Amino acid sequence: MAALKYSRQREAIKHYLASTKEHPTADTVYMHVKKEFPNISLGTVYRNLNLLTDIGEAIKISTPDGGDRFDGTVQPHNHFLCTKCGRFLDLELDMKSIEEMNRLANDCFDGMITSSSTLFYGECSDCIRKS
Repeated sequence: MAALKYSRQREAIKHYLASTKEHPTADTVYMHVKKEFPNISLGTVYRNLNLLTDIGEAIKISTPDGGDRFDGTVQPHNHFLCTKCGRFLDLELDMKSIEEMNRLANDCFDGMITSSSTLFYGECSDCIRKS
């Protein structure tokens, strides 16, 4: 594969993903990066998010509503989606727990599982307090 040409816009997108724990949509990334690059197009943001995902510098998380979220944390971890307010959070499990889930899944699969992405659902603590 040819060397990837440096792009200030891609670096700004990558920096934004690394600076937030919000798991933004492409539209949210676009709104933030547009402040620094007023002429950037939404298409450029989508292409760069997909490129960052392809080269392992970001994670794309498909959600039940059909919108993709993006995460700058590429180390193995799981996510939580609040079914009341829609908050999308990192779920901190130790690596031993993730490896055990992968092992259990692999035991039931005729193939080889090398990684996983799990999305847990429920109510976040803020929504529980409001109830």
